[in-house]
Amino acid sequence: MYNNNSTNNGGRRGPQSRGRNNNMPEQSEFFERVIQVNRVSKKTKGGDKRSLSVLVVVGDKKGKVGVGLGKATEVQSAVRKATIYAKKHMIEVPLKGRTIPHQILIKIGAAQVLLKPAPIGTGVRAGGAVRVVVEAVGIHDITAKILGTENKASNVYATLEALSRLKKPTENTKKEEKSEKETQE
Repeated sequence: MYNNNSTNNGGRRGPQSRGRNNNMPEQSEFFERVIQVNRVSKKTKGGDKRSLSVLVVVGDKKGKVGVGLGKATEVQSAVRKATIYAKKHMIEVPLKGRTIPHQILIKIGAAQVLLKPAPIGTGVRAGGAVRVVVEAVGIHDITAKILGTENKASNVYATLEALSRLKKPTENTKKEEKSEKETQE
């Protein structure tokens, strides 16, 4: 006879016994952020060939950051390509605690970016694309200003170049700061 028991669910397993959901994205130790998605078109003999260009910033929030540009006909494929490129070409950024060691102004093409160290508790005072790059590196206190173009890609590359040109704090600078603190007290 047919058993109409409420515990019998027809052989189907409950949600707790299904295991891992394959639709969920895999969690990564990297901070990944899509900066911009551009539709690009190429004229060919057979008509227009349309694709997408994606700019992605990847960082570990511990001093490493990379930028990648990927092109594909689908957004997901372009993001994947850009992320792989960014992870392969990461740069190490010298940090001084929660900020950068010194001020730097850089101009690349029309993009001009100013990065200044800030005291503890200031937070990230930066806008647009510069903010994403700085957060991906793991800088918690910084003041930044975009002085040139508003082009996101140009500002990302200028910020990356500025961070790569930072010099590590040496023993001499540490001693100078220590003596400055002692004279202020």
